[in-house]
Amino acid sequence: MVQAPAGQGAAGQAAEDPRDHVVHFYALDDELAERVASYLADAIQAGGVAIGVATAHHRAAFEARLSSVGVDVTAARARGTLILLDARETMTGFLVDGRPDPVRFHSVIGDLIRGATETGRPVHAYGEMVSLLWDSGQVNAAVELERLWNELGRQLAFSLFCAYRFESVSTDDRVDALRDVCRLHSAVVGGSSAIPAGEGSPASASASRSFSAGVDGPGASRRFVADTIATWGDKRLAEDAALVVTELVTNAVVHARSDFTVTLSSSPLAFRISVRDFSPAHPAPGEAPFAATSGRGLGLISAVSTCWDVEPTGDGKVVWAELPR
Repeated sequence: MVQAPAGQGAAGQAAEDPRDHVVHFYALDDELAERVASYLADAIQAGGVAIGVATAHHRAAFEARLSSVGVDVTAARARGTLILLDARETMTGFLVDGRPDPVRFHSVIGDLIRGATETGRPVHAYGEMVSLLWDSGQVNAAVELERLWNELGRQLAFSLFCAYRFESVSTDDRVDALRDVCRLHSAVVGGSSAIPAGEGSPASASASRSFSAGVDGPGASRRFVADTIATWGDKRLAEDAALVVTELVTNAVVHARSDFTVTLSSSPLAFRISVRDFSPAHPAPGEAPFAATSGRGLGLISAVSTCWDVEPTGDGKVVWAELPR
């Protein structure tokens, strides 16, 4: 499994190459809508085809986001460059006794993707049928469907993006199945901390603490990170983690002028540092005061982390970065 490159956490960036199969574990519907809409818009704006197989609620959110970035949704659907289908209805075409039938899958989904790829232009497909199966308790069926998608990807040139709700996958009784899901993808973006650690590993720990925007906030947050890492017994990460949290917290205090919450989480692959603040303004490379305060900014974060991203929330944003384990 390959982590998204630094600064390329968005779905449209992580899954831009044909035959990529990317999974995103998300917490908020707004977060999902922004990522998927960006991913679909990339294909449409490149003259390709965007396919979304989702629930009615999510399809409406995708359309609204697409419109907000300048896509004429009605025209795109009329041209066939945007295809939006209902996930449950689509699944009825290839499920037999609650499990995906390979022949029917390749007839229903295979014909759809094949028709889109005949143009020779980029094809971006988003699907959440696997998530619906998982949520209904049909975990093995979801894994089987992921394998069928990979089989189709070996036959046709298209990129695939799928998503699971974080609260649904982060349960102890589904650990083995979740590992299978992660192994079946070329990249995990926006939530690799959902990947369960091996049995007995301290990598399964998480911790969170809130701080004020005052002058003591950055120092207190660094001590929190250092103390937590020492408790978890992974001192090798301490120096890089201290640098990352310094830059993220500086953004919250100086640029966002906001109180903030630091959350640490880990997986077998990565150690994640997240800073949530209450400003919607996104940091950008080379923009003061975020980059100028310490002289390192986002360039430093990109240099020491495997990936980083900014995720909007209802009242602000979360900026996170991951260090390799």
